[in-house]
Amino acid sequence: MKHNIPAVLLGSLALASLAQAAEFTSIQADKSTLGFVYTQMGVPVDGHFKKFAALLSFDPAKPASARAVFDLDLASIDAGSQEANDEVAGKAWFNTKAFPRAKFESTGVKALGGNRYEVSGKMSIKGRTQTVSAPFTFNPQGNVAVVDGAFVLKRADFAIGEGTWADFGTVANEIQIKFHFLANAGK
Repeated sequence: MKHNIPAVLLGSLALASLAQAAEFTSIQADKSTLGFVYTQMGVPVDGHFKKFAALLSFDPAKPASARAVFDLDLASIDAGSQEANDEVAGKAWFNTKAFPRAKFESTGVKALGGNRYEVSGKMSIKGRTQTVSAPFTFNPQGNVAVVDGAFVLKRADFAIGEGTWADFGTVANEIQIKFHFLANAGK
């Protein structure tokens, strides 16, 4: 039996491009992380949020039509100790009784080349909304993709750390937000 090598090769490439052009529509929250690094008295401290939900519509072949919405349970924070968790839930920081959730809603995604993209959108925390942008990488592996990115959030823009905590000498204004998501392709 004789095979037409160019036709087989083209067919394989077409199937591979179709597989990579899948739309990713959900996040595996239990296998994903949303973390942060803040600097307190010159020392970097890691933390993360335990509970968040996401709505997603991302096709790497059509980034301009992408959409993402993240809803974050602010009381699910792990800032390094129970004392720190209790403090940041209070009125001067997140005020989780009045503002239990933070939300990010994308307004646009652009390709940066290769597997790199940038998402822009509106971040709402404590009743304040600011535009933020985050570069990220998108690496599809079959029906799952690994999404990694980071951006800097300025806590003063959202009144996070008021009163005596507003001094940036104690806790820096810049908070690095880091995310690692596993995204699922839609069926």
